[in-house]
Amino acid sequence: MQIQVRPSITTVNPRLGGEDSVDLLWLSAILKDIKAGSSLIEAAKKAGTSYRGAWEKLNSVEDALLTPIIIRTKGHGSKLTSFGEFFLKFIDDLRDSNQQYVKPYQEILAKKIGELGIENDRRWRFASSSDAIIQQSVSEVKGFDLKIAGSSEALEKLLNNEADLAGYHVSDKKRSKVIHSHLSKNDLQIYPVMKRIQGLIVKKGNPLGIQSIADLTNPKVRFINRQTGSGTRLLLDSLLKDEAISPSEINGYDHEEFTHTAISNAILAGKADVGIGVKNIALENGLNFIPLKDEIFFVAMKKDVATQSIAKKLIKKIRSNSEAMPGYKAVSLNSQIISWI
Repeated sequence: MQIQVRPSITTVNPRLGGEDSVDLLWLSAILKDIKAGSSLIEAAKKAGTSYRGAWEKLNSVEDALLTPIIIRTKGHGSKLTSFGEFFLKFIDDLRDSNQQYVKPYQEILAKKIGELGIENDRRWRFASSSDAIIQQSVSEVKGFDLKIAGSSEALEKLLNNEADLAGYHVSDKKRSKVIHSHLSKNDLQIYPVMKRIQGLIVKKGNPLGIQSIADLTNPKVRFINRQTGSGTRLLLDSLLKDEAISPSEINGYDHEEFTHTAISNAILAGKADVGIGVKNIALENGLNFIPLKDEIFFVAMKKDVATQSIAKKLIKKIRSNSEAMPGYKAVSLNSQIISWI
C-alpha cells in the first residue's frame, strides 16, 4: 500500500492548461544541486527527470510564486536567486515538519485500508522504459497498469507520485550509482532484475557493412534514433561522446521512435538502415545485430509497495522471463552488480 503525503505547490500546466502540482521535495533536490554548482541539465539527470520536464516545472513554480528562483545565464549555467536560497530552506523546514506530524496519519490510513481489504483490488501504476520482458511479465502478473516511458520520465513519475513503480535501465556505472543514491534518499526500494545487450540493429545481411558507432557518420547511412529522455538515447549519446562524434555528423540523429519495436519496424520498412536497440528485437525480426554495451535494468518502488506479494511476484517473473530471452540474463542480487550501486 503506497500512501505518502508530501508537500507540493499548485501550478498551471504549461502544455495542457488547468491546475498541476510540483513535488517540493523533488524541487529541493534540484535547487540543492544547482546551488552546489550543477547545471540544470546535470541536476535534472540526478533527479531522474528529463531536462524539458525540469525546465517546465521550474517555470511553472516561478509563475505561481511570481518570483524567480534561479537565474539562467547563457553560457554560464544557473544559480539560485536570494529568494531561491530562502525557498530552499523553507522547503527543508517544511519537510521536517511534515515528517513529524503527517507520518503517523499515513500509517493509520494505510492500516485501515488494509483492514478493509481494498488492497486486493488495487491496480498499481507502473511506468517503465520500453522492454519486451517487462511487457510480458506485466501481462502475466495481473494488477499493474503499465505505461511505457523513457527511463528518465519513468523515474520522474515515481518521484512525483504519479507512478507506484518505475522501470529504468543504465549502461554507465557512475550514473547508475548517482541514480541509486538519489532514489535511496527518497525512501525507495531498488531491485536489479536483468542484464541486457544494447547494440546496432541493421538490415538483414548488413548490406552497408556497419560494424561500429563510427560507421554512423557515413552520409549514406540512414539512422533512426530513440526519443530524448530514453535510456537508449542516453547510451547512444555517451558512446558518441566517447568517440568524439558530433550528433550533427549522423544522418537521422533527430529522427526519433519511442520503442525498440518501432526502430526495427522502421528498418524493415526501408525508412532507415540502422537503429539502436536490444538484441531480441533484432532476432525476432530477422535483422542483424552488432552488440555495443551491456546494461542493467532496475525496478524501483516505494518501500510499502515492495512489501506487497504482487510486487514480489512481478520481480520474480521478470527475472524468470529474462532467462529465457536471447540477449538477456537475470540479475537477482545486489552483490552481482556491486559496482553499479
